[in-house]
Amino acid sequence: MFTDYVKITAKAGNGGNGAISFRREKYVAAGGPDGGDGGKGGDVYFKVDPNANTLIEFRYTKKFKAENGKNGEGANKYGKSGEDLIILVPIGTVIKDANTNQILADLSHEEQKELILKGGRGGKGNSHFATATRQAPRFAQDGEDGEEKELILELKLLADVGLIGFPNVGKSTFLSMTTSAKPKIADYHFTTLEPNLGVVKTNYGDSFVIADIPGIIEGASEGNGLGIQFLRHIERTRLLLHVIDVSGSEGRNPVEDFKKINAELKKYSEKLSQRTQIVVANKVDILQDEKLYKELEETAQKNQMKIFRISAATGEGIDQLMQYVSKTLKTLPKEDLIEYEERKIYTLKDEEEIKVSKEEDIYIVTGKPVERIMKRVNIGDNESLYYFQKSLEELGVNEKLKKAGVKNGDIVKILDYELEWEE
Repeated sequence: MFTDYVKITAKAGNGGNGAISFRREKYVAAGGPDGGDGGKGGDVYFKVDPNANTLIEFRYTKKFKAENGKNGEGANKYGKSGEDLIILVPIGTVIKDANTNQILADLSHEEQKELILKGGRGGKGNSHFATATRQAPRFAQDGEDGEEKELILELKLLADVGLIGFPNVGKSTFLSMTTSAKPKIADYHFTTLEPNLGVVKTNYGDSFVIADIPGIIEGASEGNGLGIQFLRHIERTRLLLHVIDVSGSEGRNPVEDFKKINAELKKYSEKLSQRTQIVVANKVDILQDEKLYKELEETAQKNQMKIFRISAATGEGIDQLMQYVSKTLKTLPKEDLIEYEERKIYTLKDEEEIKVSKEEDIYIVTGKPVERIMKRVNIGDNESLYYFQKSLEELGVNEKLKKAGVKNGDIVKILDYELEWEE
């Protein structure tokens, strides 16, 4: 079974809570604060596993979680940080945010390792909040929650050359003749139900990877037949060999087949439709009407594509084709074919994340910076509340509330807490 698309849930570890503690020393009436910090939560990494070929294991394990950080203790003892979680995936795996479809990482290189979810920061112990005027702070910070996301893992085969074409045009036979791969071959549609990979070694010592992409039919870009699941794999190839049954043995028209397959490529991806393509006129050993080849040759030339006459069954023309493919690949740069935006790095002072809205008579403040600070304070402690109010001022929240029209006595809601505004 070839598994190329799974959805999982992953969570980084939560940070440990800071401790509230005071020194107790002999002959010392009142020791100072000595609460230690909580440990950082473990991060979640994805790393290439050279021995993995599919995503089958993720069919049975859907949830992954890194270790939480330990809580701080008295005597300024720091909590232990949680262990990072490293999830192994095959080379060629693309990781996406399931909610936004944003690509978070493209694991297309050996030994590649990417940080996907950050662990929560450990909370500070009360020893951090001692000042000349606040010598015995009775509050500490709670640890922050680790990031959690629903992720899509999508495996796209890594091959230099992709074989495309309608079912039963001879792609599997071609692969078996040019590589050591042993694909299933039979005289009916969709013999190949999963992509087959093989390594071609030329007489000059060059080598490259070639993939037999299962039959694409009209409407594949909309999901017909085996559909988009196989169009995905073609994205990773640098060169396409478009295999066409030039003999018309099943009543097909070679030129029409050429146009239909290329139309599906263009519908799926404009970039993919512009990939370098070589037309392979197969089954010339049973060609009865030479006119069919001539028409296909003219069509290929109009599209500025090279065309080769071959017979996968007898081996005719294959050596010349493979030599040309090897030569062409040397002119095509190896590059990441998946483009993605750099992920946004979150900072506490990112004012764009803070929003003030009004529902009826209540002002509601939302945004990660404010929510994170709110989780660190002890509402029942005056010194902790003073620290909270100072933090809101530094983040510009008070200014935003004033611009929104807040007045003395109005209610301001942050998370589940309702506070009365007072200048």
